[in-house]
Amino acid sequence: MRSKLFVPGDRPALFAKAMASEADILSFDLEDAVAVAAKADARTQVAAFLHAAPHRSAGKQVIVRTNAWHSHAWEDDLRAVLPLDIDLINLPKIESTEQLRQAMAEIEAIEARLQVRQRTGLLVNIETPRALRNAVAIATAHPRVRGLQLGLGDLFEPHGIRRTDLRNVHAAQYALRMAAAEAGVFAYDAAFPGLDDETGFRAEAASARALGYVGKSCVHPRQLAWANSVFASTDEEIEMARRIVDAAEDGVYAVDGRMVDAPFLARARAVLATVRHEEKQ
Repeated sequence: MRSKLFVPGDRPALFAKAMASEADILSFDLEDAVAVAAKADARTQVAAFLHAAPHRSAGKQVIVRTNAWHSHAWEDDLRAVLPLDIDLINLPKIESTEQLRQAMAEIEAIEARLQVRQRTGLLVNIETPRALRNAVAIATAHPRVRGLQLGLGDLFEPHGIRRTDLRNVHAAQYALRMAAAEAGVFAYDAAFPGLDDETGFRAEAASARALGYVGKSCVHPRQLAWANSVFASTDEEIEMARRIVDAAEDGVYAVDGRMVDAPFLARARAVLATVRHEEKQ
C-alpha cells in the first residue's frame, strides 16, 4: 500500500495507463476531481471500466472515492460502486460518529435493495478539525471502517495553517496516527500538491513513514516512485521481520536479547506481507 494514485473519474483515457503504472493502489475519484456536470458520466465510466475487474489480474488494489454522503450525487455513486469488486470505498466529509452511522445505514439499505453480497470496507477521510478531534470515534463507529486518510489541504487551508511548515504537517500526522492506532485501523497519508517538488514530497512521506503510516497518496504518476521508495521496507527491516516471525513460530519470544511480544509480531508479519505484495508487482 506504499503508493495510491488518484485517477479522475471523468478521464477514461487515463484508466488503463493508471492500471499499468507502478501504483500499489488506484483511487478512482468521483468527488473533487470531477465537475458537477460531469459526475453522472464519470461514475458510469468508472463502473464500466471496473466491472471486468482488470485490477485483479494487474495485482492492484482499487478504491473509489464517492461524493460526500450528504450530497446529491451520493446515492447514485453507491448504486454504481457497491456492486463492483473493489477493495474500499473512500468516504469524504465525515466529521462525527452520527454522520458515519447514517452513511453506513444508507450503504446497507442500497446493498439490500441491489442484493449485493460483498461488504466493501471504508477508508474515511479526516479533513476538518472536528473530524480530527472525533477520529477515534469515527473509526470505531462501524466495523467496516478499515482506515483513516489524512486530508491536509482541507484541514489546513481554511484556517491559515501553513502546509509548507513540516512541523504543522507532523503534528496533524501524529494526531491522526494515534487515533488510527487506538481504533486498530491503518493510517494513510495525504496527497502532496507540488508535482515537481520531490524534496517536499519525500519530507512529508518520510515523516508519515516514521509514524507508521502505510503509504502516501499521489496526484501524479511521477510521485509514485517517490512514495514507493520512501515506504519500501529496507533489507534490515525485512530480515528482522523474518527473524521475529521465525522465532515466534518456534515458540521463542526474544530476538537479540529483546522481548518480542504480540505488537512486534503483528508488525513483522505486516512487513513480510507487504514484501510479498511488492514482489508480485
